Amino acid sequence: MPALRPFDWDIAFERLRAHLRGVPPAAMFALRDEGFNSLFEQLVASLLSARTRDEDVLPACRRLFAVARSPAALAALDEARLLPLLAGVTFPEPKARDLLALARRIRDEHGGATPDTPEGLMAFRGVGPKVAALALGVALGRPFIAVDIHVHRITNRWGILATPTPEKTQAALEQLLSAAYRVEINERLVPFGKTTCTGFRPRCPECPLLDMCAQVGVATASPRSA
Repeated sequence: MPALRPFDWDIAFERLRAHLRGVPPAAMFALRDEGFNSLFEQLVASLLSARTRDEDVLPACRRLFAVARSPAALAALDEARLLPLLAGVTFPEPKARDLLALARRIRDEHGGATPDTPEGLMAFRGVGPKVAALALGVALGRPFIAVDIHVHRITNRWGILATPTPEKTQAALEQLLSAAYRVEINERLVPFGKTTCTGFRPRCPECPLLDMCAQVGVATASPRSA
């Protein structure tokens, strides 16, 4: 088997963009491209996406944003009106309560302006580092890294990291990844992890990065071409 090529981020992202052309984007980026790109909309969508498939998040967000796209509009709803809009989302009742509390706090405590720092967003119930980073990155282009299971699994499979948790992966990537790629890594690796570098039986022969990938944890490593 030929030796691995040294991992190169520029080459990796160039290849990933080409490989994923035509593949549906991750939910937050799909919503951004549809015009739901305000920080508030991205924060709401990121909260709804927790433990929910993109196929269910997208229609729920579209229904919700057809009714309420601002803190004031969402705060004016009650839970009985909100819940049907969230059909398909996991844990709809607690998420509805969190969204209403969040919208009302933004309206009442922040003059309707969504806080634009990780600390400001994480002051809201249900908002953790990943949600804050994703909302700020997608909506405002801030160079924050949102590490989900795909980003964590794939970067460790490549062999460039050996981190036990997504939190450790985020800290490690902050040392390795230039600002230019910090938002894009989630944009690329989520669909890549769903279609090619899957958790179970990854499609290594189809992978554009096979010559740079150590295939860590892959039960049956696929041969690399010379």
